Amino acid sequence: MSLHFSRIAFRYNRSASVFTGLDLTIDNPTTVLLGPNGAGKSTLMALAATHLRPEHGQVTWKDQSPVSRRGKADYVRAVAWLPQEIVAIPGLTVREQVAYSGWLKGMSRSSAWQASADALTRVNLGDLADRRSHQLSGGQKRRMGLAGALTHQSELILMDEPTAGLDPTQRRVFRGLLEELSADVNVVVSTHQTEDLADSYSQVVVLDRGMVCFQGSTEDFHALAGHGLVGSREQAEAAYAHLVHGEA
Repeated sequence: MSLHFSRIAFRYNRSASVFTGLDLTIDNPTTVLLGPNGAGKSTLMALAATHLRPEHGQVTWKDQSPVSRRGKADYVRAVAWLPQEIVAIPGLTVREQVAYSGWLKGMSRSSAWQASADALTRVNLGDLADRRSHQLSGGQKRRMGLAGALTHQSELILMDEPTAGLDPTQRRVFRGLLEELSADVNVVVSTHQTEDLADSYSQVVVLDRGMVCFQGSTEDFHALAGHGLVGSREQAEAAYAHLVHGEA
């Protein structure tokens, strides 16, 4: 099972190209996508989520392609996207918004409603099911977004900077939840944060200027730091600085 980008070319309007013939295969259940601002991380995630279309090339998940109408329906049911900001829908409760996510993916209303309860329990939001979704904290909204993905039984969840703006406690809770979910669901997380890589992910992909400058295990990534550093956080920071030249 793999997410495959084949010769992807993309640019925004008439601006410089973000990608020119990018090839990348992600076939690991827990992958983190690193890179500085402007490297193309968010664009790549949006392409994988079908929120953007490449000028050239193709994105596939398990040989499913979103090019045809039927292929796109199967693809979007299997692939879920959590953008940087989870927007609360005015007037809906937490459970209603989670069930709505399932309905948007093609589930019947009754099936989505039933599945939403289990999904909220999995992300530890069951006790807030009847609260208005706009009343949730930032960390709770991220978990609500995850529950929506679990409602329609996504095979792959794409997350763009899922811990950005969260306090240390919220980040720890969210990372713990990701580790639990990775036993059943494939996860790709885009971030510029390098802490806790060894504990949360088994594969690292580093993008810089629209190109893949590293892909490998977290152990191989940390090895780039060389000797003399103690602790995975320090190793990750040094390895990242080694790959991404000029990063502040």
